Amino acid sequence: MHHAKPLPAYLVQRFQGWRATAYQDNKAWYKRLAESGQHPRAMVISCCDSRVHVTSIFGADEGEFFIHRNVANLVPPYNADGQTHGTSAAVEYAVANLGVAHIVVLGHSNCGGVKGCHDMCSGLAPELEEKSSFVGRWMDILRPGFDRVAHVPLADRLRALEKEAVVVSLENLMTSPFVRTAVEDDMLTLHGLWNDTGAGGLEQYDPAIGGFSVI
Repeated sequence: MHHAKPLPAYLVQRFQGWRATAYQDNKAWYKRLAESGQHPRAMVISCCDSRVHVTSIFGADEGEFFIHRNVANLVPPYNADGQTHGTSAAVEYAVANLGVAHIVVLGHSNCGGVKGCHDMCSGLAPELEEKSSFVGRWMDILRPGFDRVAHVPLADRLRALEKEAVVVSLENLMTSPFVRTAVEDDMLTLHGLWNDTGAGGLEQYDPAIGGFSVI
């Protein structure tokens, strides 16, 4: 027995408005995309947070970005254990099948997942340490980043850990053989960004300085 309900009326109205305007004005473009398949130039790994709007930030059109969203924009280490790995599957498909030229990891300010990791690693969120916590086990990916910022003053630690979520993900991407090969063959570049959602700012990770600089 399923439990699905009809779509809320406000979403139905928004869809109908979109179809009558944006879709009708660009019908040929949508049909071309549907028939010719997707050929995105970049993959973006971003947070599920509703305040992070990737296509708006970069003014992207349909078909331009292959976007994968998860809690705290994390990429786990490569682990070919035969289990289910949604993020790794998305990365594999983007690199091996779509042949994207860039992978962008986009972190952001006031990230709830990162705060959860901070609290868990600080002993303030025992519920996240339970084996049954999906969020806690996912945020274990960021534990190495927490260790690197544990010395940072508390007032600045959360922002530092948000940026570590980007760095850890970049490091873990390179543990995937297909990613490493594509990078070493100059077929793929990796990029780390952090978005200040309130101030509309964007910072870029620079491995030469081991930190982020404003774009």
